[in-house]
Amino acid sequence: MRRVLLPHEIADDPAPAGGVIRDYAGRSMGTSWSVRLVAAPDAATSAVCDQLQAGLQQQLDAIVAEMSHWEPESDLGRFNRAPNDSWHSLPPAFFDVLSFAMEVGRASGGAYDPTAGSLVNLWGFGPWGRFDQPDFVPPSAEEVVIARAQLAARPVRLRRDGRKALQPGGVQLDLSAVAKGYSVDRLSYYLKTQGFAHHLVEVGGELRGAGFKPDGQPWWVMLEQVGDAARDVGVPDQLVLALHGLAVATSGDYRRYFDWDGQRYSHTIDPRSGLPIANDLASVTVVHAQCMAADAWSTALTVLGSHDGLRLAELQGLAARFVARRPDGGFTETMSTHFRGMLDE
Repeated sequence: MRRVLLPHEIADDPAPAGGVIRDYAGRSMGTSWSVRLVAAPDAATSAVCDQLQAGLQQQLDAIVAEMSHWEPESDLGRFNRAPNDSWHSLPPAFFDVLSFAMEVGRASGGAYDPTAGSLVNLWGFGPWGRFDQPDFVPPSAEEVVIARAQLAARPVRLRRDGRKALQPGGVQLDLSAVAKGYSVDRLSYYLKTQGFAHHLVEVGGELRGAGFKPDGQPWWVMLEQVGDAARDVGVPDQLVLALHGLAVATSGDYRRYFDWDGQRYSHTIDPRSGLPIANDLASVTVVHAQCMAADAWSTALTVLGSHDGLRLAELQGLAARFVARRPDGGFTETMSTHFRGMLDE
């Protein structure tokens, strides 16, 4: 038996009569992307539809050119290499995404920090010195202490006048916990500007849906499960969500990690300690109107853990679902009030 999550508001805007579903897909940011949209029957074979593949890819390429920490010549890459105490004018989208990410960082008490890329790199989850290389060795406690001290002593500052950011020296921006979500929002906005208001966008597992399918149904998606949690007695049934004016993102410790001397090290780093998270959470799912917000908050709540994460989700009015591991190997599910309010019971 499946449980169903429904949006609190449903727009009265049906898909075009006789609409046809068109599919597009590609790769970006080291992952895959896909789009499903409803085209009016007289536009299903139009030049606009034919040009969408290139247009969607161009949107993603522009984000990579601005915000990728994997591309040395991106705007972010150049900022990371910039001299000490230098101010830099950022492209509007880059500045807005960084500003939002830093706001989530402040609201989460530092559980998320887009300026803590040096810690991510130190643990082998960045562009170089990666954990999957044969010569990789985890950092020492002293190296972590030094990196944290440098991060605290040299904060990034933003100036909205001119969209400028200060590189205090050695700061490594890492927007990987928000850029995918932003790219989903960006593709959704682009589709609307092209006249396709009814669509489902996915980038690396993060999703956003708008409008309806031709049969009048919303875009139904199944929430990501953790390993064997789908059949574990601690997580009842599967959850399906009507992505109608909503986005969803999931963070989990089961995606990227490495084992060292019998211990698992998650790719999610707690900037407050400088260490990979070691709490009981297996995954956090956030449903939000913006995928960028769902993406960033799912990471912050994962770092905070079940108790503190749930408390902050309630304070922020976030629809969040926490799946925690039990000592017996099973799983326990906890939902915020706003998430539980979406259940069709």
